[in-house]
Amino acid sequence: MKPNSKLLATVFIVGVIGWSSPAFAQADFYKGKTITVYIGTTAGALYDQWGRILATHMGKHIPGKPDLIVQNMPGAGHMIAANYVYNKTKPDGLSLIGSIVPTLYFDQLVGRKEAQFDWSKFIWIGSPVQGESQMYMRADTPYKTMEDVRNAKEPPRCGAQGTSDSAYYLPKLFEEVLGAKFNLVQGYQGGPEIDLAVERGEIHCRAFTIEAFLSREPYHTWRKKGFVRNIIQTGKKRDSKLPETPTIWELMDKYKTPEASRRLASVMLASGQLGRPMLATPGVPPDRVKILREAFNKTIEDKEFLAELDKRKFDLDPVPGEELEKIVKEVMGQPPDIIARMKKLLGE
Repeated sequence: MKPNSKLLATVFIVGVIGWSSPAFAQADFYKGKTITVYIGTTAGALYDQWGRILATHMGKHIPGKPDLIVQNMPGAGHMIAANYVYNKTKPDGLSLIGSIVPTLYFDQLVGRKEAQFDWSKFIWIGSPVQGESQMYMRADTPYKTMEDVRNAKEPPRCGAQGTSDSAYYLPKLFEEVLGAKFNLVQGYQGGPEIDLAVERGEIHCRAFTIEAFLSREPYHTWRKKGFVRNIIQTGKKRDSKLPETPTIWELMDKYKTPEASRRLASVMLASGQLGRPMLATPGVPPDRVKILREAFNKTIEDKEFLAELDKRKFDLDPVPGEELEKIVKEVMGQPPDIIARMKKLLGE
């Protein structure tokens, strides 16, 4: 019996339409729509700048070319924006967080009531950079290395805003896993105020991201004048721009840090691997998640996007959404003993 050519042609056409309809449906969905990109800081902050750059360039890589508008929602260290997107926006792929502080999961792990979200349920789109940190120390102090800090009779004074600030929790972590001691001076309004206090000689040190330290003043001038030195960095490997600065992992090996303390370090330093991530509301349909992740991946290769980064002298060290999702799932599954140590370290 010969096959019916008209029937086969009909089956083929139907199959093609059926196979391609999800893509067409999503293109139709985004066409004429507006995606709101929420940012948990005031305008001009580095998180704001990253979110706006992504919002400027991502739309052309999303089928249907929707508009992306930025809405700043500052307060509580990005907590207000995170709670709003998690609880108040629809899971339709039209609400994103453009760039968020990656340490918010600390608040969930230690049980702070302000954290009204499940970090692992956010949709992870991607991060344009990783956010490993460093500690600088005034060069005219006797604290030339972490070994000097460990052996000092009087601990160096480090500035911080509050307990959720990396300038606070990183020195506390160094105390916990390396046996160093720091005198933490809290209450500064922000990083610039801490830096000014360092210039005045009121304090000696500050811990924050390598990206920020290498990207703007006063650090360019400080490095040229030899005003500060970097005594530690948090990545698994040394940053190419800080080749002489040892990592916390090297020092934990040197000082034979116990495994439980190393696990605590892994949990807290995972924030560096998350960088400045872009998130979406939990429950976004998988096909739209795929579209948003693909748009992010295309954006970080976009010539106009790269030209803007060059103009701003921003580094690019991207992490895809799938990898961010894996990191988050691993870091959120901590046993009670690690949570207890984390609470103690953060002063809970």
